[in-house]
Order: sequence, then structure tokens, then C-alpha cells
Amino acid sequence: METGWNVGKLLNISSGYWKGCTLQAAVRLDIFSHLGNDCIAVGEVAEKADTDQVATEMLLDGLAAMALLEKTDTRYGNTDFSRNYLVRSSPQYMGHIILHHHHILDGWAQLDTAVATGRPADKRSYGAEIERQSFLLGMYNLAMGLAPELAKRIDLNGCSRLLDLGGGPGTYAIHFCLANPHLQAVIFDRATTEPFARQTIDAYKINDRVSFIGGDFTTEAIEGGPYDAAWLSHILHSNDEETCRRIIEKTARQMLPGGRILIHDFILDNTRTAPEFAALFSLNMLINNGVGRSYTDKEIRTMMELSGLSDLQRLSVGSANDSSILMGIV
Repeated sequence: METGWNVGKLLNISSGYWKGCTLQAAVRLDIFSHLGNDCIAVGEVAEKADTDQVATEMLLDGLAAMALLEKTDTRYGNTDFSRNYLVRSSPQYMGHIILHHHHILDGWAQLDTAVATGRPADKRSYGAEIERQSFLLGMYNLAMGLAPELAKRIDLNGCSRLLDLGGGPGTYAIHFCLANPHLQAVIFDRATTEPFARQTIDAYKINDRVSFIGGDFTTEAIEGGPYDAAWLSHILHSNDEETCRRIIEKTARQMLPGGRILIHDFILDNTRTAPEFAALFSLNMLINNGVGRSYTDKEIRTMMELSGLSDLQRLSVGSANDSSILMGIV
């Protein structure tokens, strides 16, 4: 929680979007990829990016001021961090989630209207396919930083079939299978996400153990069971409370007795004021969704208990955005 307020902090937060927009512009223009492993002059960067040279120099200087680039005389190069996370060819590339943040920026600029009306903001569209791609690959970016380690820490001993509900590209399903050689997984998500999932599954050469079922789990029955483990990652915050309860209930009906359901989300404490990211994420859902929000530990526990789950446990994740897990047994 923010403490020690002063005018400097206040103005830094108020103008914080300057840094975000600078980073997002650089990713949109692929500046970091154009630099790659080289240290080059501004004219060459502008030529590669097809941008105005004077304006490009301002952007490069801003990125250097943010310590995302290194400037030597009149030449610019990536830092080690930028080379790892902002060059498109890197396996740790985070550009897709940054583009997703860019796509929702216009909505955040209208937060006052969303609060006044209680409805999502009208915002510009970059194209449904472009926005879907940046979102799904952005989720893949984030999950890749967490899934491999999390899959090793979560005990799925004795489980043979895992449901990855709303699994998108299948990152968690894949890494749970890699960490548990006898496990098979089913990704249940909208049919539009299947091409992304297939691409990811193919890359890991695990097609024989991870399958995909297309469907809308908010309105349709969940299929493919029975399962002895279910992973519901970042699903609840997109839905209202009653829909969340139905989703958990439908999942529980697909589980074998003794099966475990793990709910991974931005879980608020019961005051709703912490963690900070979860509290602000509720505003993000107001702007972009209109029905979802972050839920408290008590609210999610109640949903799980009403769906017949018991032995509820809270598991820490250690993620950069303070997500956590609630696990229950059917």
C-alpha cells in the first residue's frame, strides 16, 4: 500500500502514463528488435523503423532515460534486460502483453465516465483479431514466467486427468503435463482460441497428452470429464458473482470424488484494499468488461463451499502481480 505521500510522488503517479506510452510506442515500432544485439546511430534506427529521425531520437533518449536503452555518444543499444524481454525473437518476449496494455489505454483515459455510468468505456478499436492476438499471446507471455515453476510446486501426485478451464494457449496445461509425466490435460475454451493452443501444444511436441474442447463455459456445460484436477486461472474476474458460482459448480460436477479444483486469480483481502494490483484490476474490468471484478478471499471461499468443495486452502504464488490460489476438494 502506498505510504509517505508527497507532491513528487503525486505528480509521478499522475504522469505515469508517459512512461507507459513511451514503452508501448517503442514496442509498436519494434525499436528493441531493430536494435537487437547492435549499437547503432539514430538515423539507422529511423530507417529500420520507417520513422521521423528527429522524433525517433526523442523516443530513444526517453528510453535511455528509463534505462531501457544504453546510449554511447550518438549510438543506441539494448540493455541486457531489454534484449531478453523486449526483442521479438527472444523466448522471454513480453511485447504482446505490452501491446494489450496499449489497446486498453484509451478506455483507462475514460475511467471517470465509466465510474459515473457504471458501464464500460467506449474506446477505439485496433481490430478484433489484433486485440485478440495480443491478449492471448500476452497471457502466454505472463504465464510463461510463472507456469514452469508453479507446475513443479503444485502437488498433482495421483492425478491422471486435468481440466484447464479457459486455458487459452494452454501454457499451464502443458507445463503441468511436463512436470507430471502420467498426466493428461484438456483445455476447455472458446473455439476461437484453439489455433493459438494448437500452436503452443505443437511447439512442445505434447499433442498426445494435451487436447482441446471448444465451448463457452459461462453458458454451456463443461465436457470431457471426469477429471481429478481442475485449473481455473484468471476466469472469475471476467464474470459476475452468480456466473462465477455456476462455473465452479459446473466444474465440480465434472470431477471425480476427491478431485481438487484450483482457482488462480487476483484475490483481494476482505477489506478490498489490498493487494493494490487486485484493487486496481477491478477498475480495469469496469472499463473493459462491465460485469467482472476482483473477488475477495471470503467471496471465493463462499462460492466454492456452495459448490460442495471442502478443505479449502490458500496457496501463495509469488507472482509479479500478486495473484494467488484457492484450492478445494470435491
